[in-house]
Amino acid sequence: MSAITPDTSALSESERSALRKAAISSFIGNFVEWFDYAAYGYLAAVIATVFFPSADKTVGLIAAYAVFAISFIIRPIGGIIWGQWGDRYGRRITLSWSILIMSGATFCIAFLPTYQQAGIVAPLLLLLIRLVQGFSASGEYAGASAFLAEYAPAHQRGLYTSLVPASTASGLLLGSLMVALMHTVLTEAQLHSWGWRLPFLLAAPFGLVGRYIRLHLEDTPVFREMEARMDKQEEKLPITRLVTNYRREILIACGTVALNAVAFYTTLSYMPTYLSEELGMSESASFTASSVSLLSYIGFIFMMGHLSDKYGRKTLLTGACIAFALLSVPLFMLLETQAFMWILFVMVVFGAILAMNDGTLPSFLTEIFPTSLRFSGFAFCFNLGNALLGGTAPLVATTLIYETGNKLAPAWYLAAIAVVALIAIMFSRETANKELLREETVLPENAQHGSRTE
Repeated sequence: MSAITPDTSALSESERSALRKAAISSFIGNFVEWFDYAAYGYLAAVIATVFFPSADKTVGLIAAYAVFAISFIIRPIGGIIWGQWGDRYGRRITLSWSILIMSGATFCIAFLPTYQQAGIVAPLLLLLIRLVQGFSASGEYAGASAFLAEYAPAHQRGLYTSLVPASTASGLLLGSLMVALMHTVLTEAQLHSWGWRLPFLLAAPFGLVGRYIRLHLEDTPVFREMEARMDKQEEKLPITRLVTNYRREILIACGTVALNAVAFYTTLSYMPTYLSEELGMSESASFTASSVSLLSYIGFIFMMGHLSDKYGRKTLLTGACIAFALLSVPLFMLLETQAFMWILFVMVVFGAILAMNDGTLPSFLTEIFPTSLRFSGFAFCFNLGNALLGGTAPLVATTLIYETGNKLAPAWYLAAIAVVALIAIMFSRETANKELLREETVLPENAQHGSRTE
């Protein structure tokens, strides 16, 4: 473990203090946001019966996942808006608002009427709140990554930004453990009557704590330096400059994000439902297995971030793509044995492979865009990929099984997406251990990425 302990000896005391505060605030804020967001995914089977009663249980589940997917539609739009605010007005204030909106929306879910109480109004209200959640989440992951990347030393940027996926998984883990506990101590009638509301009630206090911490930080030195040099009133919108001058980077980033989107929501969010609904495991056993996967993911994530600093972003991302392409189907086949120890083994392996990708991705995406477009570039690409592939992953997986009758269909889908991501990564340049791009550079179409000035 000492090999991946952050080395801050080259920093001044004030810089070390600011870096620690940035790391803590990013972890807590992102943790809160994704606990809120995870609660819906882990309670999808219950929500399906509460808001979408149907004679066919699978049809109700598909409806619940459709709402889950629809909330992602707004994420690219949210990414543009949050990116605009983050690149123009600062990372700190933008992140403070994103956590407040997310927590408020999630808290409201706890007080929604059921379909039995309000008819079609109930799922419509749920959809509206999910859209607000999607809008809020679109600024969180990218903003927290940019915030940490701009504070961290160049040689440890991968390690520090790996805090973001670690905090995301920690939020998911708490959600998974809480839902597992609820399935254990509550009867099915209690869970469907009022128990499902409990995780959403935690959103308000969590959100207020996270916002308080973020408001008591300064913005990053890199952003303040840029802010002092630029006239905001004369600039084109960040998204306009992004799609004009960084089309190649956008394509590479979106292709790379594709694997994160599908793998994350398939192996961490959808998996408990797959184990219980498709393979017939008990809810408590399926959530226990999912929690093991999350623990392994968190355990590996910092190591992968460190390895990306040592061996390069491209090496780690390529390895993750190859592993998912080759191992997804065999690992899903092992799940079908329904032997609990084999299932735990599969979940640990999936957690490790996903950590290889996700521990590297935040640093990679922050390093390919300049300071004035970093938030916008990351947020737009990350949220576009998640809107098209991440939010739809549980829906696609459930629908593929329903239509084909093949329980391995999600694995084949995951393997295919890994190949797409691998192709994108092959066109990327290595970005590890270099100074962050500070200035935008308008280049001819045939110019090489590596010639951009810093």
